[in-house]
Amino acid sequence: MESDYRLSTQFKVSKANEGYKMTMIRAASDVGGTFTDLVYFEVDEQTGQIQAIKTEKAHTTPPNFESGVLNTLNKTEIDYGEIGFLAHGTTVVINALTERKGAKTGLITTRGFRDILEIARGNRPDFFNLQYRKPEPFIPRYLRREITQRMSYKGEVLTPLDESEISPIVEQFKADGVEAIAVCFLHSYANPEHEQQVCEHIKTLWPEVSVVASSQISREWREYERTNTAALCAYVQPAAERYLSRMEHTLGERGFDGSFYIMQSNGGIDTVKAVKQTPITIVESGPASGVLGAASLGKMLGIENIIAFDIGGTTAKCSLIDHGHVATTSQYMIERSDRSAGYPIMTPVVDIVEIGNGGGSIGWVDDHGKMHVGPQSAGALPGPVAYGKGGIEPTTTDANLMLARINPNYFIGGEITADMQAVEAAFQRLGDQLNMTPQEAALGVVRIANHNMTNALKLVSINRGYDPRDFIMIAFGGGGAMHATSLAAELNIPTVIIPAHSAVFSAWGMLMSDLRRDYVRTLPTALTENQAGVISATMEEMVKEATDAYLAEGIAAEDIYFERLVDMRYSGQAHSVRIKLPPGTLSAEEIAALRKYFHAAYEREYTYRLDNDVELVSYNLVAFAAVDRPELQPLPPGGSLADAMKETRKVNLDQHGCLPTAIYDRDRLPAGAEFSGPAVVEESGSTTVVFPNQSVRVDEYGNLHIRIMESS
Repeated sequence: MESDYRLSTQFKVSKANEGYKMTMIRAASDVGGTFTDLVYFEVDEQTGQIQAIKTEKAHTTPPNFESGVLNTLNKTEIDYGEIGFLAHGTTVVINALTERKGAKTGLITTRGFRDILEIARGNRPDFFNLQYRKPEPFIPRYLRREITQRMSYKGEVLTPLDESEISPIVEQFKADGVEAIAVCFLHSYANPEHEQQVCEHIKTLWPEVSVVASSQISREWREYERTNTAALCAYVQPAAERYLSRMEHTLGERGFDGSFYIMQSNGGIDTVKAVKQTPITIVESGPASGVLGAASLGKMLGIENIIAFDIGGTTAKCSLIDHGHVATTSQYMIERSDRSAGYPIMTPVVDIVEIGNGGGSIGWVDDHGKMHVGPQSAGALPGPVAYGKGGIEPTTTDANLMLARINPNYFIGGEITADMQAVEAAFQRLGDQLNMTPQEAALGVVRIANHNMTNALKLVSINRGYDPRDFIMIAFGGGGAMHATSLAAELNIPTVIIPAHSAVFSAWGMLMSDLRRDYVRTLPTALTENQAGVISATMEEMVKEATDAYLAEGIAAEDIYFERLVDMRYSGQAHSVRIKLPPGTLSAEEIAALRKYFHAAYEREYTYRLDNDVELVSYNLVAFAAVDRPELQPLPPGGSLADAMKETRKVNLDQHGCLPTAIYDRDRLPAGAEFSGPAVVEESGSTTVVFPNQSVRVDEYGNLHIRIMESS
């Protein structure tokens, strides 16, 4: 499927045999641990305005995740040929890693560095465990090969590449059944020439094999992290390519001929072709889109300081947006725990704290009679007990049903009737272990889940020098609205916003995302006035590289824009903080301002500052290509709060007790409506709980603004 990526038109223009056609549907699909979500805009061809925003959900279908995506599209009954833009967030990469279902992979590295994956780092979380063992490398030692070559840290050739050694390695890899090859050489971040030569030679000898060079992914230093990233990228590349090719083929068979994009971990979308080459960039595909959606919604509403909070079926995720800036990190780890150091991935990932507490998280009692919630999850199958699919262990969702916060007769929008008999029996069993009533056990599950989530929110705010009172929480996901108001009250966050279509907000965020690619180059430079020209020239060289890549794909120059960032540290230190760099040639005044910004940022993160010289370590260029977005329309006029009132029922509101609570239908709430708690707002994929001393206002786009007031 061939696409034209000229993005400056009012609508996305798709290539068809007869020419170009104006498309009317923009869609996004997000695969989660429990549900697969779909959001699509129906756009008026003449005005560019959104006529309707529609959503669908279907159960996630492991291991054939594309089936869940197609199920959501089929439920809409829309014509695939009308879809001009489809963005997709997928868990295929993280699943291949955590389930160890990637390709048999070989590694080629600099002579003497074969064991870099084994040596790893000296940090070990289980510090006092004398039997501690480092995580097993994804590539075993017998599949790691050395080659004669050597670069200096400045990128100078110290030992020429011996290409005669490549062929025997390839032949041995063939005999060993290798399906993918990672190439990572010492100091290739400074000069990738040898890596490029080896990859080209391998593709000549063995065109079918997947080959990934570390310099394709990152030009940032830290040898172990780069090597592991290249290894993991090669490990998942065949599986990711097969999955994306199947998606393209299946969509094409059904008549789709629009533009197909993949959500990346850095918060932007990219072309399928680019993602197939370096699929490690989509390791956290879905969660990133929700944070970008929160930033986009904040921009629409004039809000810059945001805590994005997402509760799905399996996990809760949060991220902090400071003055509209979504933070990314290249220090991302998978499988890190209090017992394992995990595996580093050196690719930009939206800075998210994630814990194993979602709607499907299981409440259980340990051998010492102590209750826990998560990280075990009921997942999509069997799911919470209320699904009636054989689950017997009570989950957070079941607990909210027990407390009458979720309506059992409007469960998942009335798609199924909750099996309350099984739910009550599950909490009876849990309560018996704790000498509690079923209601007390359910309340205990919710309290523990909230406590775990509060700690995660502290990690992205208080622990990093930010005051939660200076931020507004935007909560989404199937369970975000259920828990957000409790958490905000605990942390004194003044306002919670529950977006329209909050249950599928991560998919909505993909429709608000531009194309994004990150370029990183390590080049230590003293932050002094006489280095201003060198700093400016290096960044402009990276700008040209990014621009040329986009232009080669047919993207218009006027659609390309950049964010320039630099990692800075005190001389003699190992770690850095990230500072925004102004465009153009730097002046002496701007160098002085950068030092000032660095001191302030460093002090906020580490609580002190030094008199040491300041050093610029790495250049980070974020290259965007703008995707025109249809104009969101306000809610239609009319309706009243009384029309939205469904009933009054008693709801367990924790310390406030069981109170008669007004139940509202969110779809019928008019713009401008205002009411106070206790209240519950129901919609098909989510439920919002409003406690006493909290008030709600519905804005013109249907977002709920909940004011968290202090108790009297």
